[in-house]
Amino acid sequence: MSTNVPDFKPADFEPALVERRPQKISRPSLSYWQDAWRRLKLNRRALFSLILVIGLLLFAAVGPWLWRVDPAVQDVDQISQGPSRPAVAVVTGPYTPWKGVTVSATESSTTAPPTVVTNLRLAEPANTQAVRLVWDPAPGATGYSIYRSIYDPGKDRTLGLPLTEVTAEQVSFEDRLNLKPVRYWYSVVALDASGTEVRDYATVATDTAFVVSKEEAASKGWMKNPETVKVGDHVTLPYHPFGTDALGRDLLARLMYGARTSLFIGLFAPVLFVVLGIIYGSAAGFLGGRFDSILMRFADFVVALPFLLFMILFRIAFGIGPGESGIFPMLVALVVLDWPAPARLVRGQILQIREEGYIGASRLLGARTGYLVFRHMIPNTIGVILVTLTFAIPSVIFTEAFLSFIGMGVAPPTPSWGSMANDGIRTMLSHPHELIFPSIFISIAVLAFNLLGDGLRDALDVRMRGTE
Repeated sequence: MSTNVPDFKPADFEPALVERRPQKISRPSLSYWQDAWRRLKLNRRALFSLILVIGLLLFAAVGPWLWRVDPAVQDVDQISQGPSRPAVAVVTGPYTPWKGVTVSATESSTTAPPTVVTNLRLAEPANTQAVRLVWDPAPGATGYSIYRSIYDPGKDRTLGLPLTEVTAEQVSFEDRLNLKPVRYWYSVVALDASGTEVRDYATVATDTAFVVSKEEAASKGWMKNPETVKVGDHVTLPYHPFGTDALGRDLLARLMYGARTSLFIGLFAPVLFVVLGIIYGSAAGFLGGRFDSILMRFADFVVALPFLLFMILFRIAFGIGPGESGIFPMLVALVVLDWPAPARLVRGQILQIREEGYIGASRLLGARTGYLVFRHMIPNTIGVILVTLTFAIPSVIFTEAFLSFIGMGVAPPTPSWGSMANDGIRTMLSHPHELIFPSIFISIAVLAFNLLGDGLRDALDVRMRGTE
C-alpha cells in the first residue's frame, strides 16, 4: 500500500495577506435628549406647534414693549371700531347750538286726520358732531316720533332706535347721540290726537362725515403742529390694528396684556400641581404596600371633589367679593384639586422602574432612598412628566377662560382672554371682532400645546425608538 505525501514547498507556508477594513459607524451616537429632539423635528405638526408656543410667549413678553398703548385708555371717538385702516377726520369748528325750526300752532292744528310727514331733509350736511333734520308740518298731527336705524326701513317698518318725540309745533330735530361715520336712516312718524303713530312715515338717508374740532384734536395730541392746522384739513386718529372694544380700548394691547394673565395662570398652576404630583406619586410608588394604598385612596377622594364648588368656597374663604379678581383662589383650587392625575402617572412609572436591575444593583452598592428616587427614578420618568405638563397647560388655559367668562376668574379692568370673550359676547351680533380675536387666541394656545404634547409623547417614548 502506497501513500501519496504532498510535496510542500516553503512558499506554501507563507502567511496569507487578508485585506481588513475597519467597521464604520453609519449613524452617530446620540444621547436620549438629542434623539428626542431629532424625532421632534421630524414631526412637522409638533414643530409648528412649538413655534406657535414660542410666538405666544413672545407676544405676551415682548409685545407690550413694541406696541406701547395703554390697554386701559379709552378712545371715545373710536368705540367698537373694527379692524380697518387708520381713521381720518376732517377738522371743523367748535360745536354751536342750534335753535331748530318751529311753526305756529295755527299752522299745525286741524281737525282732519294726520297725514304723512313730507319733505324730510337735512338742514345742513351731516357729520359726527350733529345731524340736523327738518320737515314740513303734517296737518292734523299732534306730534312726531323720530327714529334712527343703520338699515333701510323699507316697507317692513323696521325703523330702528326711537330717539324722541316732539310737539306738533317743532318740525326739526338735532341728533347728537353717539354718532359714527356711517350711513343712517332717519324716519319721522306723525302722531294722531290719541298719540298713536300713523301708518305711513317719511325716511331720509344720511352719510355722516367724521369730523373733529381743532381744540379737541389738539388736546388729544392728534396734531403735531396745531398752529398750522386750519378748518377743513385732515387729521389721522390713533391706529388700532385689531379695532377697539365697547369702551374704546385698544384690542391689540388688551390681547397682549391678557396673554400675560392667561399664560401666567396656564403655566404657573400646572408647574405647581405637577411638582406636587411628582413628589406624591414618587413616594407612593417607591414605598408601596399599605402606604401606597392609603395614599392612592386619598388621591381618588380628591379626584371626586367638584372643582367649581371648591372654587366658590375658596373665593368666599379669601374674601373675594363680586366683581373682584379671583386669580389667587383659582390658582389654589387648581393646585389642590389637579395633582392626582400626574401623581398616578408618576406612581405607575416608579412601580415599573423600581423592579429594574440597575435599581437592585444600586441598592446592593448602598444607595440610599433619596439617591435612588432623585438620581434614577425621577430622571427616567421625565418624559412622562413633560408630556403631562404639556397637556395640563391647555386644560388650565381653557379653565381660566371659562371661569373668567362666567365672571368667577379675572375681573375687569384686568384683561384676560376669557374676560375679553365675556365682554365681546354682549356685542357679538353688531361688533363680532370683540369676541372673535380673544377666542382665536384661546383656540391657538390650546391647540398648540395639545399638538406639542402629542409630539413630545412620540419623541420621548422609548418603545418607539426601534421602529425607524
